[in-house]
Amino acid sequence: MSFRTASLFAFAFLFPSTMPFAADGHHPAAASSQGFERFKQLEGEWVGKSDKLEHGPGELHTVFKVSSAGSIVAETMFPGTEHEMLNVIHQDGDDIVLTHYCALGNQPEMKAPDKVEGKDVVFKFVRGGNMKSPNDMHMHNVTYTFVDKDTLRTKWIHYENGKPAGDVVFELKRKK
Repeated sequence: MSFRTASLFAFAFLFPSTMPFAADGHHPAAASSQGFERFKQLEGEWVGKSDKLEHGPGELHTVFKVSSAGSIVAETMFPGTEHEMLNVIHQDGDDIVLTHYCALGNQPEMKAPDKVEGKDVVFKFVRGGNMKSPNDMHMHNVTYTFVDKDTLRTKWIHYENGKPAGDVVFELKRKK
């Protein structure tokens, strides 16, 4: 690592409030909110089932982990399998952002308002990484339904050719 790179890391670490914010539409973090706190409370192992899994019906394993000094929640779906996928959830101003690192090789980014109204948090597509166009197959929306403290339902809707092409619902229970 060059001296210049090391100096930038040291500066960012010692004086984080002086670092400029990107002009890409992202906002400084707000104080942790009730909406984002819901996701932090999912930390741990979850198991469930769905009859629409691409590789056949079966049990789904998911792990939620709070990381980066509490600023993100990482959700690993199908850990340790060839279908493993990662969702990273974080605050962005008055919104919650979810980036889905898909087994298809793309990274759709979705956004939801950061407020607590009912049991649903609905993420809607904003943009996608590693996609030639929005017509490429990708996960477009996901709804997290907080049924109770030990039950979570997610409904994923994927798009192809610019329109809905199917959905899958996962019913998850906290592993005890």
